[in-house]
Amino acid sequence: MSSNTGLEGRTAVVTGAGAGLGRSEALALAAHGANVVVNDMGPAADEVADEIRALGREAVAVRGDVGDWSLGDKLVGTAVETFGGLDILVNNAGVLRDKMLFNLTESDWDDVVRVHLKGHASVSRAAAVHWRAASKAAGGPVYGRVINTSSEAFLFGSAGQPNYSAAKAGIVALTLSTAQGLSRYGVRANAICPRARTGMTADVFGDGRAAGALDILAPERVGTFVSYLASPAAEEINGQVFVVYGDMVALMAAPVVEQKFTAADGVFSTRELDALLTPYFSGRDPYRTYAAYGVAALDTTETQR
Repeated sequence: MSSNTGLEGRTAVVTGAGAGLGRSEALALAAHGANVVVNDMGPAADEVADEIRALGREAVAVRGDVGDWSLGDKLVGTAVETFGGLDILVNNAGVLRDKMLFNLTESDWDDVVRVHLKGHASVSRAAAVHWRAASKAAGGPVYGRVINTSSEAFLFGSAGQPNYSAAKAGIVALTLSTAQGLSRYGVRANAICPRARTGMTADVFGDGRAAGALDILAPERVGTFVSYLASPAAEEINGQVFVVYGDMVALMAAPVVEQKFTAADGVFSTRELDALLTPYFSGRDPYRTYAAYGVAALDTTETQR
């Protein structure tokens, strides 16, 4: 067990940090010692930067849309120019355009994929350029942490969020590629699938806060885990996907082959496929994976706008 969970002297970029999860993550990183580049679209970025400075840490706000590819370079450049480097990237920014597939417009699709998936890619690319150059200059690995924000929707879909579900699946694939491509430079990349009570999830979770106690769905709980993944203690964790909320963290297993079907004479007929597959799928629970890691399914099917 490592006790090195502090972030003193480290610099982090957090996107979508003006409210909700991003704000809690930025504040948690600062509380553990990090300087923070706070990104959001409007004045909330400046407000969170002020909160961080009130904690005795350094922060700078950078307003902008992560879907703008050039913003990635600006965020990384600001971290380097202001604090001398970049150690941690938390990709959190996102938007919702909830619609059933038959009501989905092109802009509903493009907006969500642009901010979630392209936004993750734009800042990750800029950070990767920085870390690769720093590693070459140092002649060995450097310190780098990427924490991306996916969702359980990538695993099970969401009837009212086909755009969001697809973007979140892409983020997991991006995370795994980042982990594989940058590990030689010292970078560790992981994805979280969080649940938290924020403005974005108000219609899903409502207001269930218990007076005098930390809300079981408080975003601060997620911020604590993000701070851990950002720390030196998480050096051995790379290319992983975690579900995190409340009082638990669940590590997702890599995809496995559930069942193999083989043609008797080397070439399938449709009748043989039917004889093999129909009995197997008859009565099979399509949501059995939830039970496998012991958490309740998140029902978003009521989102049908």
